[in-house]
Amino acid sequence: MSSTVLTHASSRARSSQLLVTFGSILMGLSLVYFAGFSHLDLIHNAAHDTRHSSGFPCH
Repeated sequence: MSSTVLTHASSRARSSQLLVTFGSILMGLSLVYFAGFSHLDLIHNAAHDTRHSSGFPCH
């Protein structure tokens, strides 16, 4: 019975880890998209040189 509990706990930990991983990827891509295509001057100017140095078009 204890191996069943350990397997269930391991499965929950793995699920939690995957959720955090995919959530982080989604958040990172959202931030890149927002900063890359933002028409707000403050955000555009703050990220302008970094975008061009990485080859991301902004205008």
